[in-house]
Amino acid sequence: MHQLILPEESYLISGAFFAVYNELGPGFLESVYQEALALEFTELNIPFKEQLGMNIIYKNKILNKKFYADFLCFEDIIIEIKAVEKTSKEHESQILNYLKATNKPLGLLVNFGSPKISIKRFANTLRM
Repeated sequence: MHQLILPEESYLISGAFFAVYNELGPGFLESVYQEALALEFTELNIPFKEQLGMNIIYKNKILNKKFYADFLCFEDIIIEIKAVEKTSKEHESQILNYLKATNKPLGLLVNFGSPKISIKRFANTLRM
């Protein structure tokens, strides 16, 4: 049987996602959801960093190029926000690449752009 990675933390974060979606609904830009989530995370005492430049490691060396995840919560959960009709394989690849590059254990891809919010969990099964 598989155990969920960071279940309490991801439950709190998901609650923030639903609070934002229930208040705003679909149709806004990603930047609007990001700002609202920052307020919600603060209200819920969820530790986060926003648009943090994160290192990419290649052969145990840090590359000059960084990526900017929408949020890093609890130092271990990468959050990627979308506001599209439906997330794509490219969106999923993006968060999987972030997990691989940073060696973080969990990524959450949230889409606020459809009539029903969607949240996808991605575990880093390649953790070193």
